[in-house]
Amino acid sequence: MKIVVLDGYTENPGDLSWEGFEELGELTVYDRTPKEKVIERIGDADAVIVNKTPLDRGVFEACPQIKYVGVLATGYNVIDIKAARERGIPVCNIPTYGTTAVAQMTFALLLEICHHIAEHSDAVKKGEWSNNPDWCFWKYPLIELADKKMGIIGFGRIGQAVGKLAKAFGMQILAYDANQNESGKEIGEYVALDELLAQSDVISLHCPLFPETEGIINKKNISKMKDGVIIINTSRGPLIKEEDLADALRKKKVYAAACDVVSTEPILPDNPLLGCYNSIITPHIAWAPKESRQRLMDVAVSNLKAFADGKWTNVVN
Repeated sequence: MKIVVLDGYTENPGDLSWEGFEELGELTVYDRTPKEKVIERIGDADAVIVNKTPLDRGVFEACPQIKYVGVLATGYNVIDIKAARERGIPVCNIPTYGTTAVAQMTFALLLEICHHIAEHSDAVKKGEWSNNPDWCFWKYPLIELADKKMGIIGFGRIGQAVGKLAKAFGMQILAYDANQNESGKEIGEYVALDELLAQSDVISLHCPLFPETEGIINKKNISKMKDGVIIINTSRGPLIKEEDLADALRKKKVYAAACDVVSTEPILPDNPLLGCYNSIITPHIAWAPKESRQRLMDVAVSNLKAFADGKWTNVVN
C-alpha cells in the first residue's frame, strides 16, 4: 500500500515518529502541500493522510485510485465527504485524543485573565517591584473563581473535562447541550441556552461547528449575557462573530475574551480581536502537547491498520 501524508508538520515537527505508518506500506511525508500540488503529490497513492489540506471533488476525480482518507484531526470539514462516499472511500478521523490538553488550555487561558501572570512577571523583570513603595502591587483587578458560574456550551468529552476542573475551583457549572447524559448531570446542571447566557460569569465554548452553532456568540446573544462576562473559545473560530465580540470588548460588556481559535487560520492581520487590549489570542495550540499528538498518531495508525484488515473504524462518511 502506498501512503502519502500531505501536511504532516504540525502533527509531527520532528518529536514523534512515522514508524507506525511505515510498517503499513510505502510512506511519503510532506510537511505542507499547496493546493496546486495536491494531485501531483497524491500520485498513485492508495491512502491519503491530511490535517488541514483540502481534498475536494476535483481531487477525487483526478485520483481515482484513492482507497482511503485519514484525517489527522477530529474535524473533517476540509474533506468533501460526499464525493468520497460516492466512490466508496472511507474518511476516518480521530474522535478523541486531546480532551485533557484542551481542558487544561481552557483553564490556562482563564487563569491568565484572572491573574495576568505574564504581564506581572514582565513588570517585575522591568524593575517595577524593586522600585515599588509597597511590598506588593498588581496592575489589574485579580479575580477569584470560587462560587462563580461557568457556562459550558457543548458538554461532550471536553466540555465535561472542563466542568470537572471548574468544580475543583469551586465554580458552579451550567451546561447547554442538545444531547444530555448522566455523566454530565453529575458534573453540572443542564439549562437552556438563554439561561446559561444570562447567569454565567464565564462562558466556555466546546461545541462542534455546525450550521446551527456557527456564530452562536453574536451581538444578540452577547446582549443576553451579564455585564463583565468572560468568554473562552478553544473549540472552533467561526462559533464567534468576531466583530460583535470585539465591539462588546471595546464597550466592556465583555470583560475579557481568550481565543485559541479564530475564524480564519492563520489569523488575518485585520482580525478585529487583534485590536482589543482585553483579548488573549493563541495560535491554535490547545491540541498540541506532545502527549496528545502521540495519541493522535496512534489512533491514525490504528485507523489505517483496521482499514487494511478490512475492519473500518472511526468512519465519518
